[in-house]
Amino acid sequence: MIPEIIGHRGARSLYPENTIPGFQAALEAGVRHFEIDVGMTRDGLAVISHDAVLSPDLTRTQDGRWIEAGHIAIKRLDFAELQRFDVGRARPGSKTAKRFPRQVPMDGATIPTLEDVLRLDSEARWTIEVKTYFNRPRLTWAPERLVEAVAEIVDRVGAAKRVTVQSFDWRGPRHLRQMRPDLAYAWLTARNTRAWRGGQARLPYTVVEEGGGTWTPQFRELTPALLDRAHAAGLRVVPWTVNAPADIVRLAKWGVDGLITDDPLMARAALHPDALESPPHPTPN
Repeated sequence: MIPEIIGHRGARSLYPENTIPGFQAALEAGVRHFEIDVGMTRDGLAVISHDAVLSPDLTRTQDGRWIEAGHIAIKRLDFAELQRFDVGRARPGSKTAKRFPRQVPMDGATIPTLEDVLRLDSEARWTIEVKTYFNRPRLTWAPERLVEAVAEIVDRVGAAKRVTVQSFDWRGPRHLRQMRPDLAYAWLTARNTRAWRGGQARLPYTVVEEGGGTWTPQFRELTPALLDRAHAAGLRVVPWTVNAPADIVRLAKWGVDGLITDDPLMARAALHPDALESPPHPTPN
């Protein structure tokens, strides 16, 4: 089975992350499922941004000056103020620019609202990561407030059947699931997070206890045994963020249900039938 390919932050190896023009370009290229990140402005608008603080790798003022690191929190800006920043290209020489040299600049792109993004395509699917922090509660709105805002927008757009809500901070999805058990949920994990009960040793069973749906582990932390346990427990497994063709093919052979990648076009090319014909593990001599 070929896993579902999910574009991380849109398709950020190719286009500016989490932007309307970036999503539009990826949609035109055939991407149909995206992982996006949601925060909230001071005036209560849910917006698409991976970081709670504007990134100096991505953000310029209206006069073209790159911002400095660590100074501008989205929570402390009204949406109108946020729109004064351009996030349409990576800063030359930055870590982001070096990591994604093929990214096409789209000058003039700004941080969009969640509602505008969900309205881009009536059939696209969206995995919405709620960006709150278990160990930095003052940096963002409370997780309960943010997930309620997300649900309100999803209902207004009529996208309930096309979204999955996930977070490393399980308080948000846990709260929303009590109100909206009809929505799909995914539970992000990595060894350096402690937002779930029981910790790493009890995975994937802690995901089942939270209500199940989808487990989204860091791909290097997934093993065939953990994948088998998750499937036996009725979970979908969608590892993040898988960017090397060899890793993509290996995980597909194991039987993951989907994978999140910065380059969904490369992933689609890597998963051609010939690549999946050999067994997932070398045959011993």
